[in-house]
Amino acid sequence: MSPPPGPGSLTPTQRRFGRDWRLAAVFLTPTALLVGALVLVPIVQSIITSTTERHGAESVFVGLRNYAALWDDDQFHTGVVNSFVFTAYAEIFKVVLGLAAALLLHHRRRGRALLTGLLLVPWVVPTVVTAFSWRALLDPIFGSVNTLLTASGIGPLLASVHLIDTWPAGWLSDPSLAMPSVILVNVWKGIPFFTVCFLAGLKAIPADQYEAATIDGASPWQRFVHVTLPGLRHVMTVTVTLSSIWTFNNFDLIWLLTQGGPGDVTAPYVLVAYSKAILQLQYGAGAAVTLVMLPIIGVLVFFLVRLLRQETGNEQPRWTGPTRRALPWAATALVTGLLFWASPEIFWKAAVILLVASVVVRLILAIPVRRGSRASSVGSGVALAGLLAFVLFPMYWIAVTAFKSESQVVMRVSDLWPAPWTLEQFGGLFTNQPFGRWYLNTLMVSAASTVIALICAVLGGYALARLRFRGAQGFTVTVLLTYVMPGALLFIPLYQLLISVRLTDSLWSLMLTYPTFTLPFATWLLAGYFASIPADLEDAALVDGCTRVQAFGRVLLPLAKPGVLAVALFTLTNAWNEFLFAFVFVTKDEYKTLPVGMQSMIAGDVVPQGQLAAASLLVSIPVVIMYAFGQRFLTEGLTAGAVKG
Repeated sequence: MSPPPGPGSLTPTQRRFGRDWRLAAVFLTPTALLVGALVLVPIVQSIITSTTERHGAESVFVGLRNYAALWDDDQFHTGVVNSFVFTAYAEIFKVVLGLAAALLLHHRRRGRALLTGLLLVPWVVPTVVTAFSWRALLDPIFGSVNTLLTASGIGPLLASVHLIDTWPAGWLSDPSLAMPSVILVNVWKGIPFFTVCFLAGLKAIPADQYEAATIDGASPWQRFVHVTLPGLRHVMTVTVTLSSIWTFNNFDLIWLLTQGGPGDVTAPYVLVAYSKAILQLQYGAGAAVTLVMLPIIGVLVFFLVRLLRQETGNEQPRWTGPTRRALPWAATALVTGLLFWASPEIFWKAAVILLVASVVVRLILAIPVRRGSRASSVGSGVALAGLLAFVLFPMYWIAVTAFKSESQVVMRVSDLWPAPWTLEQFGGLFTNQPFGRWYLNTLMVSAASTVIALICAVLGGYALARLRFRGAQGFTVTVLLTYVMPGALLFIPLYQLLISVRLTDSLWSLMLTYPTFTLPFATWLLAGYFASIPADLEDAALVDGCTRVQAFGRVLLPLAKPGVLAVALFTLTNAWNEFLFAFVFVTKDEYKTLPVGMQSMIAGDVVPQGQLAAASLLVSIPVVIMYAFGQRFLTEGLTAGAVKG
């Protein structure tokens, strides 16, 4: 951007608050009001609530008693350990498999866009669809996983090498397998996000670095270690940090798969907070559970903010040389030791699987060396086929189950192919359930929250990226903090707020609260995207006589279309898939959204598999179509916004 006017040309107010403070105030006011009212105020309210205890209809001040009680609360201890184990293993496998998938796609000339679109499917489909499909597939009696693994001989082999204690396996009902199974499903859903981010990072690595390494005689593995990994360091760190925050605070996937069982072996700390606050109506105890975990989130956020500031040149690394190189190894050793202490049974099984995955990654790295050879094509094809089979099989199972008759579903006739195809499940879905109402509710809530997020994020993102005003850096950090704040921290005070204004059991409760997780992300992403657009273009418009608002509307906004569309896809998908707020705030059937409505179709052990499959198909198709058409804009938006910081 052109240099600011000299001090003599600025008014005293401009020198105090910044050259563009008036326009910044106008552009940032909507975001500030929403973030303040829906995130910052509820956090303060949560802190106050955590010092109270409910006695009948009254809340009594008890100081730090709720926090002290957690010290001897075995359920809380188990929840914290479960959250750590779930997060650590899930992130490790998502990094390894996401990197392998990105390397495979990066070196592929034909069909890369199509394959990337297919890999996005698990990330796009609603969490309730993910949970339902895997619950059905992992069923010990009727599930296709046990059937296929038995027929192929893999299942008995896993039992013989003691990776599984008994066969057939009770994946979600066996205490020794429930947590690994939940981790598997989270990895399946998270691989696409890592793959897309790593692909964007691989595209940003200059080709001449690989050429120089090749001339120096570097092997494929050496090029990977000395060129690829350093080039992906920023992308990988940001991706893992953000994903770790999301995974650590996961509620919906675990609740829909196991409800924390069997026993408490999969119950995360968020479920403990939900149980205390919503089921037992002890808001203070529930708020204390979420707040006591805030320092862990704070450390991750602090690390993320410092990384982003270093990458943009605003801050120099605190550690350099050998100390900086030793830090990743020290962190790895610490996490490894904690995992061995927390879950020794899972540790050794995961180590074996990671060893196999590492060998596969190393083989993938050798594929581009002999591009065009038959061995290379076969190796790449086999790896891609295995990856696609893992990614797409649950969705294939949903598709075929949706077109089976009820007798085929119950009797398991034609398990992998309907015979004959029928629309019976779709008819029953609309006849026996208020599915049409749930669909309309979800559409209205998602559209409203997306429009709010887009309008505020476009204005706020531009102000943070382009305008000069005092407090810009602090506002950016605040947006980032609210972006990574977990829903677990907010649902208790928001629930209390909605009760006080009598907005529970209404669509307004969702329309007003969904911006808590859509708006901060949208603002952060668009701020990065606006910053990536050359400032000379805006300067030229200003020289030609445009005001700053006109330059924003006529020059920058059209150029930011990929970023805006990427934000629209993200916010719409997040609102479409949201479960926790809708589950807590809405109980009446006529106001339920699709994820909560579909979950309510399951009554105890009675699971209408056919109707749930039909519902899953209808819920997933619109989002998949949107991502299919917007995939290019999604990649561009990630590259310029989130990846470049």
